[in-house]
Amino acid sequence: MKVSVAVASKHGSTQEIGEVIAAELTAQGHEPQLHDMATASILDLDDSEAIVLGSAVYFGKWMMAASVFAQDLSSRVEGRPVWLFSTGPVGEPLKPADAEIDVDEQIRFTGASEHKVFAGRVDKSGLRLGERSVVLALRVQDGDYRDWDEVRGWARSIAEELTATAQTVTV
Repeated sequence: MKVSVAVASKHGSTQEIGEVIAAELTAQGHEPQLHDMATASILDLDDSEAIVLGSAVYFGKWMMAASVFAQDLSSRVEGRPVWLFSTGPVGEPLKPADAEIDVDEQIRFTGASEHKVFAGRVDKSGLRLGERSVVLALRVQDGDYRDWDEVRGWARSIAEELTATAQTVTV
């Protein structure tokens, strides 16, 4: 199946998760196309049979480019399956621990069947002053907190669902 994986990433961590999801979908026999929501058009997703949208999260919200993309996509989803993922919590233990990620609108716009939260990556040298202040206040150390096995496992579950759906349709 043709699957569009569209991501909004500020410092590259979410982009890399999108790349791993696309690679796993390919390994499972699907045809993913990776899109950057900052430069892609919703028209780029028209030929896909399924959609995965992902965004970095700041202060519990998706990036503006991702929110606008999801809203614009709402009239074009046309019953295709949609999954969402967010990248945000960092540290050991993950901080903020009680992070609520508000994706209610994105779910409403896209009809997404699932929303998955993945830990992120922190490299203070690449952060702006305000971002660095938040990281310091949370006492988060530089590091890559992403669980690649979890990311690949989630992508495999999407692939399995798509394969099962395709087999049901062809029977």
